[in-house]
Amino acid sequence: MENNLRIIISGGGTGGHIFPAVAIANALKAKRPDTEILFVGALGRMEMQRVPAAGYNIKGLPICGFNRKNLLKNFAVLFKLWKSQRMAKKIIKDFKPVVAVGVGGYASGPTLNQCASMGIPCLIQEQNSYAGVTNKLLAKKASKICVAYEGMERFFPKDKIVLTGNPVRQQLLETQLTKAEALRTFGLEPSKKTILILGGSLGARTINDSVMAHLDELQNSGVQVIWQTGKNYFENIKQQLAEKSPMPALKPTDFIADMGAAYRAADLVISRAGASSISEFCLIGKPVILVPSPNVAEDHQTKNAMALVNRQAAQFVSDAEAPQKLIPLALSTVKNDQILGQLSHNIKLMALRNSAETIANEVFALAEKQANKKR
Repeated sequence: MENNLRIIISGGGTGGHIFPAVAIANALKAKRPDTEILFVGALGRMEMQRVPAAGYNIKGLPICGFNRKNLLKNFAVLFKLWKSQRMAKKIIKDFKPVVAVGVGGYASGPTLNQCASMGIPCLIQEQNSYAGVTNKLLAKKASKICVAYEGMERFFPKDKIVLTGNPVRQQLLETQLTKAEALRTFGLEPSKKTILILGGSLGARTINDSVMAHLDELQNSGVQVIWQTGKNYFENIKQQLAEKSPMPALKPTDFIADMGAAYRAADLVISRAGASSISEFCLIGKPVILVPSPNVAEDHQTKNAMALVNRQAAQFVSDAEAPQKLIPLALSTVKNDQILGQLSHNIKLMALRNSAETIANEVFALAEKQANKKR
């Protein structure tokens, strides 16, 4: 392997792409501290803040997705794609990576395309059970394809696939708090059942509306709720709750800083069905009701959810049915220890551990192979 190992990691757009990318970078650095890593993301997207905060350099491309509603606007998109290809080529020439890693999202397309055309081996990581458009287009040029679900040969050449799982935020797995201590950090009682409701950093309107529609049932249930509303909805929800009777067992918050404590405190989770979240639930063995977002490409969250539901490893409520069915199902489930136990047991069986380390090993193997070619 080359003494000076340089790796490009490209992609982003959402936390579901960024968290795995940073976890892979951390695993590469843990195994070989001298590894130089450069991220390439999309200007104006979340990765341009999150990656530097994690301690890595990032270059931005002016790329964006196609506008499916207004086709005339795609002339600008095509120009940005052309410009991004040229910028990616210069970044690659200057940095001279040995291997390129793509995690999905807009920026990974031009970056890995250029790397492949320059003879640099590429590894792509697909988080979802239904492959994204960018990764499907890159598959022919990739040397290795790391996946989180079985059956991905539907989308990718079988001989390139490695089943690794999705890298997750390590601090979630390493919390030292007991369940009682975790509950006290939220001002809740250790003796009562607790539901954790997650809408993502921005929030999920349908999930929030479902809670608001069933406040009386929640108040009378004896169940405690940690409710992450998301920053877009928090002030409005706080205002609405202020007009009602106090509910000390309901803890709304716009953001949860310590997700490890939140998971430890919960008997049951309600969540969207993003790939990274599902991987976390599998690793910690947490019973979950999944409410897939309808606003994602190829409805991939429903496909992620069904991969668990078909193994009796999660419960499922559609976005359309959530306002009526979600909270009643959650209350009946959280009070049934037998169902909670079955869900926890089955979801743990789907966990794939040490994903970031496994992917890092695949990257090092490609680098070794590339070095041997040059000898």
